[in-house]
Amino acid sequence: MNQSGSNKNLIVLAMALGLLMSSLDNTIVASCINKLSEDFNVFDKISWVFTAYMLASTSTMLVFGKMSDLFGRKMFYLIGIALFLIGSALCGIAQNVDQLIWFRVIQGIGSGALFPISFTIIYTIFSDPKDAAKMSGVFGAIFGLSSVAGPQLGSFIAEHLGWRWNFYINVPIGLASMLVLMVALKETRSERKPTIDYLGTLFLIVTTVSLMLALEWGGKDYAWSSWQEIGLFAAAALFGTVFILVERRAAEPVLPLTIFKNRMVLGTSIIVFCQGVLMFSAITYLPIFTVAVLGHPNSNGVLTPMMASLICGAILFGFLQSKFAFRPLLMVSMIMTVIVSLLLTLVSSHASGGYMIGLMILLGVGAVGPLMSVAQNAVAANVDPKYMGVSSSIVGFWRSIGGIMGASIMATIVNNNLGHLIADGAGKVGIPADQIGTLANPELLMRAGGTIPPEIREFLQGALATAINHGFILSICVGVIGFVTAMFVGSSRLQAAKRQQDVSPVHA
Repeated sequence: MNQSGSNKNLIVLAMALGLLMSSLDNTIVASCINKLSEDFNVFDKISWVFTAYMLASTSTMLVFGKMSDLFGRKMFYLIGIALFLIGSALCGIAQNVDQLIWFRVIQGIGSGALFPISFTIIYTIFSDPKDAAKMSGVFGAIFGLSSVAGPQLGSFIAEHLGWRWNFYINVPIGLASMLVLMVALKETRSERKPTIDYLGTLFLIVTTVSLMLALEWGGKDYAWSSWQEIGLFAAAALFGTVFILVERRAAEPVLPLTIFKNRMVLGTSIIVFCQGVLMFSAITYLPIFTVAVLGHPNSNGVLTPMMASLICGAILFGFLQSKFAFRPLLMVSMIMTVIVSLLLTLVSSHASGGYMIGLMILLGVGAVGPLMSVAQNAVAANVDPKYMGVSSSIVGFWRSIGGIMGASIMATIVNNNLGHLIADGAGKVGIPADQIGTLANPELLMRAGGTIPPEIREFLQGALATAINHGFILSICVGVIGFVTAMFVGSSRLQAAKRQQDVSPVHA
């Protein structure tokens, strides 16, 4: 595959724009939920604006990865970005919350194609695995940066231009990515007519949606022991079992289970799941800790250093892969996950700004950033090139599942702890019994902290700090699981990757 340098640069630019858009929209809307609620005068459905996108993107990610393996990267990338742009434009003109939710589903389906196929095209156009690893480090940094920066950017746009521009802004960026790719990327078609695994695709989507809904609703909308939760988990288990049985017999399985026989692929899947738990827990609760507990006017003090250090970690470890095997790099990341999580369980309600910045740098450089590039390459280096699309989607899929599970379980831990701590100490600071339920809400301290009497506010800040501390024990546990897993992934390294001719090669 001979690429001209200029075309290769254009393709990389197009991929970067597409990845930036789709990962930004994972979190960008969360920051303008209040403005959406006011505009549509609806509060009970508004969380679905975020949930619908996550469900659609995660449940279709593996499917698009497989389709790109069978029918070509370019076609399914263009289909994905077209769906994303149509969804974005429709979201911008939505007249009620129901329309917005369904348009977010369209947008999310498109996003499900962009993440895996972006990385797959990078692996295909760079014949040298070391060059591909360095570039995937940059792409990993883009993904991580936009995931963390989403709330800040979304809040800024909603404040100055209106919430609809959080969607309109995607259109020119996406069109540029589409046009560049259509011109710069050429693709050789396979003569073989592939078989589509319709049943496997259906059961995969039903399993994923059932599991994600159970995790999203658990402990918030419904008690974990409710019939709704038990029913969803049972459905996920049932359809997941049927999915595995179908995949074992399918001619072209949507998720080839044989790839998990490789220790590196299986181990990396577990490790990125653990990374997702820490990453989403941190993105959700560190801004709350900063504003509600430490009393800062906004969360920029933690998010900005986390973003900068995450970029450094992703790019640095992208380069280190050419010198070290994957195992020590994965182990270092998991050790740092345990250390940072331990420190997060000890942060007091009087922590200094400098201490929090140092903690965020450790979190970004050591715990979250490295896996943005290492995990993708570790899997890609250990699968048959004909499964490159599926392998690229596996990492994003397990990170999303881990993130939703982590944020959900941590929310349960924090809320239960906060409720108990406030109930136990309410009498000492003069909180009436009928107000305990109202005050046991982290959002209250973020929005109305200044209106609460100082003695009660200090008590609530201490209780919330302790509750969040306890929540990060979950991250310590998954960090230990990830570290033990990393010890047994084998000695695979980057240059051992066999870069055979792709089944549908691309060229400039």
